[in-house]
Amino acid sequence: MPKETAVYTHGHHESVLRSHRWRTAANSAAYLIGELRPGMAVLDVGCGPGTITADLAALVAPGRVTAVDTSGDILDRAAEVAARRGLENIEFTTADVHDLDFPDDSFDIVHAHQVLQHVGDPVQALREMRRVCRPGGIVAARDSDYAAMAWYPEAPVMDAWLELYRRVARANGGEPDAGRRLLCWARQAGFTDITPSAAAWCFATPENRVWWSGLWADRTVGSVYAKLAVDGGHATTAQLNGIAAAWHTWGEQDDAWFMVPHGEVLCRA
Repeated sequence: MPKETAVYTHGHHESVLRSHRWRTAANSAAYLIGELRPGMAVLDVGCGPGTITADLAALVAPGRVTAVDTSGDILDRAAEVAARRGLENIEFTTADVHDLDFPDDSFDIVHAHQVLQHVGDPVQALREMRRVCRPGGIVAARDSDYAAMAWYPEAPVMDAWLELYRRVARANGGEPDAGRRLLCWARQAGFTDITPSAAAWCFATPENRVWWSGLWADRTVGSVYAKLAVDGGHATTAQLNGIAAAWHTWGEQDDAWFMVPHGEVLCRA
């Protein structure tokens, strides 16, 4: 598969959006918040349903946020989030991060959360993000690292889930272990002033682990990922059903704990 034609592994099934709508600037972009100032122009790449976007817009008002995604349908959902919050300083448009339709030096901040793991050429994506960022501005990227995810209690079927997901994601042209590669990719894209960091989500309370396990169980059998796994010959429907059941079993245990680590980079343009 050519790099530029990577397939978005998750799609926009309800189980995926259930996760994405939970995200905020506080729990998903804390490393960037200290760089934001009122009046800034921000580009939010791969904005999804727009919950992080809305937080960024509130933090830089009266500045403006341009939110882009490849899907017009998901941009409609993001616009609904902005409208509910009374935010009028966001513009929504479709775009390809490999070839952004903006002039050079257009934005003070260019942000991408959980995007580079899904694109065909993350280095080219970062080059484009750098091109549209003003001198002295910040390009910020944060991605999870699937191989570094950890959970308890251990279960062989959960190990099978992780191996399967990583295989499907790579077959689609993505890199599921992107978090650890962000610093390398940023250097290859031409950045020299880079602040790397790491942070994690942790799902361990009764409510959080049931929520997390439930959305992954549903995603395993009902999302675009499920279809790609079966159609690509990576798994059978019966195997996916078994993995979904294991997710539910794991989430019902009183001592269940799950960590999602993320790599982060703040790159000075």
